[in-house]
Amino acid sequence: MNQATFTAVDEYIKERVGLEDQILIKIRESGNRSTMPEANISPNQGKLLNILARARSAKNILELGTLVGYSTVWLARALPSGGKLITIEYDETNYKIAKTNFKEANLDEIITIKHGKALEILAEIEREQAEPFDFVFIDADKPPYVEYLKWAIKLSRKGSLIVLDNVIRNAKVLETDNNDPKVVGVRKLNDYLKDCHEADFTILQTIGEKEYDGMAIGIVK
Repeated sequence: MNQATFTAVDEYIKERVGLEDQILIKIRESGNRSTMPEANISPNQGKLLNILARARSAKNILELGTLVGYSTVWLARALPSGGKLITIEYDETNYKIAKTNFKEANLDEIITIKHGKALEILAEIEREQAEPFDFVFIDADKPPYVEYLKWAIKLSRKGSLIVLDNVIRNAKVLETDNNDPKVVGVRKLNDYLKDCHEADFTILQTIGEKEYDGMAIGIVK
């Protein structure tokens, strides 16, 4: 098995259960103008998030790390009538692209995008948000992943789902001498999950066009 095979299998799956419409394709392609080209989740991962949010019957969704809004649209499409989604993006270039994408997708009344540092905005949301979140997706900068998780739990309710992306990083989490801040951040997160009493987690290894990685998926107790 090699990367070409994994990508081909991902395509095989996508053609059957993860097909994108033209809006999603256009949004994914707009990632080439972002600060992190090719960093969007895959279509199959987007469909997974969509199904998880629908299974939870999520009405209020929080996302940390918008990029250009590809994952955001998959999640927003899982919302029932009256549902809302808040997403946070730090980089101004990505923020502007995503804002345009949401308008073109006719989701700008459902999605609220906030621009700035997530830890600061999360404190604002705590003061402003009337209802807890039913679903939280975290795919932002990795060093503060533990802090992001603590906030996600704080802003959620019993039974809420929390998903954190990129927690295996091509198995670099096994390299105890790897000092890459991204690796260190997710390694701290994974260690934190062992003693997290507020939520119950598993880690799903993922492989496909996005290479080898993983998603932590948990439910708030």
